[in-house]
Amino acid sequence: MPRDRNGFSDGLEYKDEAYFDSLDGRGPRDRGFDTRLLKEPASTLRARKPVVLGPANSVTDAIRAMKGEHRGVVLVTEDGTPASSVVGIFTERDVLFRVVDGGRNPATLALNEVMTPDPECLGEDQTIADALNQMSVGGFRHVPVVNGNGCPVFVVSVRDVVQFLVDAFPRQILNRSGDRQRQREGG
Repeated sequence: MPRDRNGFSDGLEYKDEAYFDSLDGRGPRDRGFDTRLLKEPASTLRARKPVVLGPANSVTDAIRAMKGEHRGVVLVTEDGTPASSVVGIFTERDVLFRVVDGGRNPATLALNEVMTPDPECLGEDQTIADALNQMSVGGFRHVPVVNGNGCPVFVVSVRDVVQFLVDAFPRQILNRSGDRQRQREGG
């Protein structure tokens, strides 16, 4: 009687066992997450150049920049250019919780009044694992990546990490069952 991988037999003969055996002797069920992926530098992610403004720019400027670039974050640097160090971060959450919820006027409100000052940043040589750790521990959806002078290089977002994983495991992720066809609002 044929036995399964665990030595059990149900009395049936399996003709699809070859599906579970790969060239290296490990089947799809045995294939684990390749931790080497986490050791890749964060620059491996498809992160985009950051949107950068200065502390004196208005919240309206930041909202327009985020909308125009389809981003959820603006980095605030000393002089509003990518050539100076990061002094703050302003996100879509800040718009909701620090501006709208506070009943403040975004046109007259400077970023330095509502940004998160001195955000935690990653060095450009740090890994994807470092980015994931910082996002998880800090509860961040965006992490600035800076050079040795503290100047912004790019921003890692949760979306960047998810896209990296989809690219690394396209078959396992994209072939999941479910009703992806339904259009949903939000989410």
